[in-house]
Amino acid sequence: MITSNVPIPTPDGGSADKIQQVTDVVSSHVDSLASRLNPDSLAAITPGKVVDHFRYLDVGSLVTSLSSQLVSLGLRILAAVVVFYLGKFIINKIYNVARAVMVRKNFERSLTSFLLSLIRFTLMFLLIITVIGVLGIETSSFIAIFASAGVAIGMALSGTLQNFAGGVLILLLKPYKVGDYIEFGEFKGTVREIQIFNTVINTYNNDRIVIPNGGLATGSLKNVSAEPYHRVEWRVGISYGDDVDTARKVALDILLADERIVNTEADVKETVEQPQHAVEQQPTAEHKPWWWRLFHWHRRRVEQWHEEQESKLEALIPKPNYRPVVAVEGLDDSQVTLVVRAWTEIANYWNVLYDVNEQIYKQFPQHGLHFPFPQMDVHVNS
Repeated sequence: MITSNVPIPTPDGGSADKIQQVTDVVSSHVDSLASRLNPDSLAAITPGKVVDHFRYLDVGSLVTSLSSQLVSLGLRILAAVVVFYLGKFIINKIYNVARAVMVRKNFERSLTSFLLSLIRFTLMFLLIITVIGVLGIETSSFIAIFASAGVAIGMALSGTLQNFAGGVLILLLKPYKVGDYIEFGEFKGTVREIQIFNTVINTYNNDRIVIPNGGLATGSLKNVSAEPYHRVEWRVGISYGDDVDTARKVALDILLADERIVNTEADVKETVEQPQHAVEQQPTAEHKPWWWRLFHWHRRRVEQWHEEQESKLEALIPKPNYRPVVAVEGLDDSQVTLVVRAWTEIANYWNVLYDVNEQIYKQFPQHGLHFPFPQMDVHVNS
């Protein structure tokens, strides 16, 4: 409610002058109240006030302030440009060093390209944030935006990110490589390609199977090609009454006649240790000059300690017996079961398995050995 202390004259006899006087007083009070409630309105801006503002404006201080701000902005832009090109030079150096290390360590090609891209992207992101900070712009808002976007993308692609992490672990730890024969659950085949998200294998029927890397990295798999030699087993049944020594001699003759089968441990050692000797062609500490041994005596002690530890570990690992073995495995209901075991290279596994099966079937009957059929003796009481 609007109140005023100014007395309002009361019209007597309908005087027009007094009515006009009352109207002017009321409208003046309303305008004064409106100006107090909204002093910044357009109605409050008059040409006189604008002229007064420009009359008292200090042009010299304005020019000085603008020039100082422009100089400060120019220096910040120059510093940002210098930081950007210097950071880009450092990023290129780090990129080249990382690529050289990965090539020297024989990293997988897909892992190398991925890690190099990740390094470049991360360093460029940090460089851009640094340049923005040099320009004087608040960077906390940018970091918060990228962090929230990363959380949202991670929640939307949780399964894909799990496969991505599994692919990185596989390429780093190398539980298998391209060309290995692996078994994972119901899938069996040769690894054709290791991708960031999936592993592609080919079965013996040439079926292509794509397996997500998340399960391969966290599950249990069987790598048949991890070792250069594999043991082949045959189970042969002979009749009761057949000579076991004769069966053993025939089986061993079949195995020894096959050049693909390892007959002695010496053959395996020569084959397995040959690549290591080819790599270790560097001169040992004893063949180096005395001054080198004098300044590197601590290295010799470290190398000796490592050799002792490796020899102890090798002594704890059980070594397989590579000699062919023929033994009686069981006395079953209708036959005497012999187990025949031999070692061969992984590349010859299936051919050796099938060829020895055929030779056993051909040569056992020639030496008076019989393959019994399941039979049952029935006694009838009269």
